[in-house]
Amino acid sequence: MGWSVVYLTVLLRLALLPLTLLSFRNDARNVDLNEEIDKLAGEFKYDPVLQKEEVRRRLKAKKIRPWAKALSLGIQGLVLLLLYQVFVGGITGERLVKVLYSFVDFPGTINRMFYGFDLLASHTYFWPGIVGIWLFLEVYRGLKKQKRTFKRGDLFYLVLFPLGVFLFLWAIPMVKSIFVLSSMIFSFIVRITIQPFFRNKKK
Repeated sequence: MGWSVVYLTVLLRLALLPLTLLSFRNDARNVDLNEEIDKLAGEFKYDPVLQKEEVRRRLKAKKIRPWAKALSLGIQGLVLLLLYQVFVGGITGERLVKVLYSFVDFPGTINRMFYGFDLLASHTYFWPGIVGIWLFLEVYRGLKKQKRTFKRGDLFYLVLFPLGVFLFLWAIPMVKSIFVLSSMIFSFIVRITIQPFFRNKKK
């Protein structure tokens, strides 16, 4: 059952790969755009309406689609919610199997153990802890990539965001940690494989 969640995650991310590639392209273009927006903030600081219009015009000119990442995360969030419903309310046995596999006799039990961990168990530290540490390293890498001094808000984000995700996953069934971790590993593999093709060339 644990590996079926991993396979489901990989298939979902493969289906969302076009949106992921679009997000990588947007991130590459955002590097230059952020510099332009900083300049616009100084030039139009006394006219916020005109500043917003100019930012929209630059976004349109660079063909940046901010909805791609939001849509991808939204779909993954929906699957996360459905997984929660399945594991909490529908994995009790016979009913689930009859709905999905009416042509197969119910085996009696479904193996919920994943390398010694019960997928339905909550308040576990190991898998949520791995997710939290991974997120901390990802956030740290992102902040360091900006090549600027960490601000107080950055430090709060660096600590509180991974901690909040850890506490959320700690409170719910462990299967959610497997889903999130599988998705993050997939993103990491795609990033190191595809992202070099989207790097901006210095003029």
